[in-house]
Amino acid sequence: MTVEDMKVLEADLEREELEAAIGTPLQAQKYTQLLAIYLYHNDLCNAKMLWKRIPEAVKLADEELNAVWRIGQRMWQRDFYLMHLALAQTDSWTEPVAPIMDALKGQVRSRALELIGSAYSSITIESLARLLGETPAQAVASAASQPGWQIVEGNMVLPKKPAPAPGPPLTSEDQLDKLTEFVSFLEN
Repeated sequence: MTVEDMKVLEADLEREELEAAIGTPLQAQKYTQLLAIYLYHNDLCNAKMLWKRIPEAVKLADEELNAVWRIGQRMWQRDFYLMHLALAQTDSWTEPVAPIMDALKGQVRSRALELIGSAYSSITIESLARLLGETPAQAVASAASQPGWQIVEGNMVLPKKPAPAPGPPLTSEDQLDKLTEFVSFLEN
């Protein structure tokens, strides 16, 4: 499922939810798809608000919906280890949800690698494996596949910092203006 397909499906499901808001809830499968799409986009606020809108009867009746929400809870808490465990616990997603969950697994993994690359100058293989939800051997392979990452003897990985996002450079006058605004804000 492509990103464009997900955006179209998300818009359709949101429209359906708005149209069905009076009286009759959506089918649990549609809520599950929309919740999974929000998680794929890392839109945790909308995922949480959707969970609050879903009627209790629908939540209690559908285990797949609850499984997706458990993943969302771990994402909200930024607990990568438990998030990967929750993703791995359910491999039998229904057909409409399966492609979204497969894409979510890949998205979570690439986000984790990006965060590790920007946050760590060195990390143990065990910690890397835990953050990626992989075995140590898989984590070594993942690290080896990242451009510029080095695996050092003694159980360490040296991630390469990602290149900074390109943006227009600030002039010294702009920097001084921002600093002045910040100091003024702190004084108030």
